[in-house]
Amino acid sequence: MRTALFTHPICIEHNPGQDHPESPARLKSVMGALSTEEFDGLDRREAPLSNIASIKAVHQLELINLVMENIPETGQKFLDPDTALSPHSGDAALRAVGGCIAAVDAVMGGGVRNAFCAVRPPGHHAESGRSMGFCIFNNVVVAADYARKKHGLTRIAVVDFDVHHGNGTQHSFENDQDLFYASSHQFPYYPGTGAASETGVGNIANFPMAAGEGSDAFRKGYTRQLLPALREFDPELLIISAGFDAHERDPLAQIGLNEEDYTWVTRELREIAEDCCGGRLVSSLEGGYNLDSLASSAAAHVRVLLER
Repeated sequence: MRTALFTHPICIEHNPGQDHPESPARLKSVMGALSTEEFDGLDRREAPLSNIASIKAVHQLELINLVMENIPETGQKFLDPDTALSPHSGDAALRAVGGCIAAVDAVMGGGVRNAFCAVRPPGHHAESGRSMGFCIFNNVVVAADYARKKHGLTRIAVVDFDVHHGNGTQHSFENDQDLFYASSHQFPYYPGTGAASETGVGNIANFPMAAGEGSDAFRKGYTRQLLPALREFDPELLIISAGFDAHERDPLAQIGLNEEDYTWVTRELREIAEDCCGGRLVSSLEGGYNLDSLASSAAAHVRVLLER
């Protein structure tokens, strides 16, 4: 049983523009970190194109058409002040979703133990009818919906440790008791959601953190609140929105984590996956905007996935 890595070169070609934080260099840095001998054991696979039907099951057709009909021939076209399309963004977005879907098939089929999707654009801010916050389609939500329909799962959990709250994932999950969403994030901060009082139908667990709270508060929040709630939900599949922008060197936020924190939380989540769902775990890249800390944090995350 191995760890699969899903990615595709076209995901690097999505280009929101010069000086945009969500730059092609982000994925280059992650792939560079995962190209060393230490990661030779990864089962490297191409992220396939998602079909539109899988995306349409989660996103409104008007949004899908808006995206696909506005791919520019050159330069950028903005869906909102933060979220841009470039000539290869359509294919990149379909590969990002497709990689997560293929990862679900891989772990459900038993051929791999878990999987990491090194894809972009990220997804957790995308709501059913709106692309926002650098995100075009919600990769993990589409994957969760696919897992239910294709593999007959009834309890699917997403845990999100990106520094920004995944409003899009919460938006899609909050009225469905068979889906669980847990998030640690800086608050108040973009996108403005994620208060502890936002609990959905008892299936949403938010742990908002103030700027500068750091490692100790992060680990206590998981140990006392998010991990027990995840265990109680008892998922059949665990999906991680793996953003690394809570790192102390990241320019967009101020929580102050480090690589050891990402090692710790990944190991805790993997243990729950082993106990609850036979190890079935899919992780997908979200944020992280300091190239060095993104690379080292993603490597720390995948290193744990590879552990025997």
